[in-house]
Amino acid sequence: VADDISALTRLVKEFYESKKHKDSFDVDDDLFQRVSLAEPVFDAAEATHAMTTILEGWISQGPRVRTFEASFAEYISVKHGVAVNSGSSANLVALECLRLVHSLQPGDEVIVPASTFATVAMPIIQIGLTPVYVDIARETLNISPTEIESAISGRTRVIMPVHTLGYPAEMNEIMSIAQRHQLLVLEDCCESHGSAIDGRKVGSYGDMATFSFFVAHNMTTGEGGMIVTSNEDYARMCRSLREFGRCDQDDIAESRYFNDGILEDYDKRYVFTQIGYNVRMTDICAAFGIEQLRKLPALNAQRQDHARYLRQHILSNWSDLFECPGSASDYEHTYYTFPILLREQAAFSRREFTEHLEQHGVETRPLFGGCLPDQPAFRSAPGRSHGKLPTSRYIRDRALFVGVHPGLTRQHMEHVINTITNFVEGI
Repeated sequence: VADDISALTRLVKEFYESKKHKDSFDVDDDLFQRVSLAEPVFDAAEATHAMTTILEGWISQGPRVRTFEASFAEYISVKHGVAVNSGSSANLVALECLRLVHSLQPGDEVIVPASTFATVAMPIIQIGLTPVYVDIARETLNISPTEIESAISGRTRVIMPVHTLGYPAEMNEIMSIAQRHQLLVLEDCCESHGSAIDGRKVGSYGDMATFSFFVAHNMTTGEGGMIVTSNEDYARMCRSLREFGRCDQDDIAESRYFNDGILEDYDKRYVFTQIGYNVRMTDICAAFGIEQLRKLPALNAQRQDHARYLRQHILSNWSDLFECPGSASDYEHTYYTFPILLREQAAFSRREFTEHLEQHGVETRPLFGGCLPDQPAFRSAPGRSHGKLPTSRYIRDRALFVGVHPGLTRQHMEHVINTITNFVEGI
């Protein structure tokens, strides 16, 4: 069997080696390759590891999940990782963990940025808590610490900063606010794998943090997510919640049987102590993640190189028309995508600009949910807005992003700049 796996591994490696030589970029080619927002970047390492996992029979949660959890926690510099099936599930499980451990009550508040992805706020509502939407800072696209402090009420229990597009939120200030007001902090790092402040990784500041490994993100497991924490009680609760709410399976090594006066000598594998979920990661996904994590610094470096090129050319040529938020020197920005903000004096709309980019092969998106309270799903849902959210609403109407992922080349970045040049000259 080992020889058969080795033979298959050689074939997979040969396939990916030949694949390297077929891709090219030529704007005049009939097979024009668009400048995509995202695409999975992987090779024989991930494919052979996943294949070996399947051939060995580990297709659900197993030893590779545990390896991936430990490796990722070490990378972030925390003690525990709990792998799940998505970043959205990571947020749901982490919030439910905080609700249970700290006896949070219906209507207790979680402060979130008003401009972010929908599944930052949705799990808060789903578990009976109340999101409080706070404005962001224009220069960072992240939640404003000043606005956080002024939004705190007698019901506030959690601050949930999001590191938007890979740019770190102001965690030192946020942690100081949390300590002054005795609040919990849950970092949403779903777009910021490897981002750091003065060398300290995001995800290591708060009580817990969440990551997504969706196919579009800086590293991928296809679908997947991770909760990280240095709090053992949180880790144990999250492991229980991701698996139907049953007993922490690590307890089985100490004693297989559960006794509480009602259940006697009951197998712990079928004892349920919480109302939980089924959001486990598979070993196939974990095999992918193990290999992607090894490559993450190099993958991020390519994103940063592309972003530097776009920033330099956009700001040196059209700083009167565009802003490119997020540039503090002590912050390591890992650029999930590259943001472009239209200034007030730009005599064109986002729609006009994005339609031109799209017509010339440059894929775009608005900045996620824009201003979440304005989204149809949230208008009548529980929640409160702190103030009028002017920056979030400006972002809603004037921000977009383009791709800088490692599957792109310098030629792609040049094409983006040439496309913007043609648009501006044609105004």
